[in-house]
Amino acid sequence: MSCSLDREPKGYATKEKILEEPGKVIGDLVNGVYAQLKAWSDPMHRCGEYAGDNIMIRGASTDPFFEFITFSRTPNNDRLQSFWDNSYKAIAQASNIVEMLGASTDREVKEKIGECYFVRGLLYFYLVRAFGRPYYQAPETNLGVPVVTQIPKNVLGDFSLPDRMTVEKTYEQAIADLKKAEELLPSASAQPFRGSKEAAQALLSRVYLYMSGTYDQPNVAYAKLAVEYATKVISSGKYALLPRDEFMKYNTILPENNKESIFVIRRLASEFSGYDHYYGVGGMYANIGGMGWGEMYASAKYLALLDETGRNDYRPDQRRIVDARAAFIEPVYKEGNKEVFRFIKTEGSGDQNYLQLPTKHTGGKITVSETITDGNNQQREITYELTAVNAAQGIYSINYKGTTYQGVLDYDITLNRAYPMFYITKCSREGEDSHLHSPVISRLAEIYLNRAEAEAKLGNYSAALSDLNQVRTRSLPSAAYSSLDATTAATRIDKERQLELAFQAERSYDVFRNGGSLVRRYPGAHNQTEDIAPTDYRVIYFIPQNAINSYPGKLTQNPTH
Repeated sequence: MSCSLDREPKGYATKEKILEEPGKVIGDLVNGVYAQLKAWSDPMHRCGEYAGDNIMIRGASTDPFFEFITFSRTPNNDRLQSFWDNSYKAIAQASNIVEMLGASTDREVKEKIGECYFVRGLLYFYLVRAFGRPYYQAPETNLGVPVVTQIPKNVLGDFSLPDRMTVEKTYEQAIADLKKAEELLPSASAQPFRGSKEAAQALLSRVYLYMSGTYDQPNVAYAKLAVEYATKVISSGKYALLPRDEFMKYNTILPENNKESIFVIRRLASEFSGYDHYYGVGGMYANIGGMGWGEMYASAKYLALLDETGRNDYRPDQRRIVDARAAFIEPVYKEGNKEVFRFIKTEGSGDQNYLQLPTKHTGGKITVSETITDGNNQQREITYELTAVNAAQGIYSINYKGTTYQGVLDYDITLNRAYPMFYITKCSREGEDSHLHSPVISRLAEIYLNRAEAEAKLGNYSAALSDLNQVRTRSLPSAAYSSLDATTAATRIDKERQLELAFQAERSYDVFRNGGSLVRRYPGAHNQTEDIAPTDYRVIYFIPQNAINSYPGKLTQNPTH
């Protein structure tokens, strides 16, 4: 004799059950959408950050992300495939929920539907900025990405999907989704890892900013909308810029305790085990707690920006942080506090390299020495005398082989190959001494900068200056800009965005959307003498070849030249 059991897998729900009792299951369904963002956030970060000028890498790598750094674009890239696949998995899940339950009149269900619209709008925006050309470049004809908002009825049989929409149409979809999210979602709670009305408004401020043209040829209508949505977030009173001391520990604060965070991708310590921290975003930037590759460092260009208003001295016994954003940089000093003079020299090829030379103090004179091998294969020591530029800050110049360079007195920093290891910790140490990190999508400082840029494009320089200084003086209390006009706005706002939003996957997109060229004349394994123009075909990524091969319909590739 036997019995018949009708059991379903744990967490499984039929469509009939979902429609019968949507309030009981929709929470789990939407959590599944957010879960997709966890895997998505890793390649998203690498696509956006590695293609900029905030970081350098110590040498060539076999990892596919090296192509992001070198701009050696190929369609066969596992990291790019992961970005594409995880984006569309989350889009499909969100769309399925909207299709099933979008007509519900239940308040809680409608709010969850709003979260689905929010995630879908976010993803279409992040996809189009990676795979579609900057908006100011013919958005009505340039291709964006496929827009699919409904699951095909015959998903297990024969069906086809549309080719890529234009950049313009893809942006329209992202905006429609985010506006629907704004309509359905409640105001923010203490959970910045869930969509909210203000999170949708924050993202809309950035979407419209991307559409607002360049400083030379602004799109006034979109700039006004960027101002409007930024103002909604700022005026909501839900968020506040952290005070300077707290901001310098921003990376360590749990998202739910961070009053500046608007939306983040929540990661938990329980999601990491064994050697997982090697493979998180922060693992390439530092070795913490014995984990992490620590092979990418703050670029000399970014370090110079941090030092622009005064040298940030990282030496443990002389630590002096001038710009609060320098708190996320940690040089790896050798034991013994041996003093060196560090500067960047230019090679005959035009490439730049670091040089650290030991110092000697004799009376009021400082000299450095270098041992070289001459033409007779004999070693000899050459001595150079330093000239003070700002002795109080340890800044000196050297006439090295006929060329004058400026550098700093510092302790000897450990080299990886020829590069001093300036660790980046902005993507690590969340609540613990590890690489735990919840990637930031939106925070209040960005919204002030969005509004500053949009106001400048509208010619409202006084308003732009006020917003710009809100962010700048938090990190540099005595260095507010006294004025802003058509000749200074682009440079100053771009600089503050780079300083403030570094390591949040924004930089490369910010450069190209405003018609700028990416200039990377600093030490590293990239091509230092090649500038990437905003019209270069490589400012966007190829559609992954596997996506094209498996696509049920035509999927047009980006141009190859």
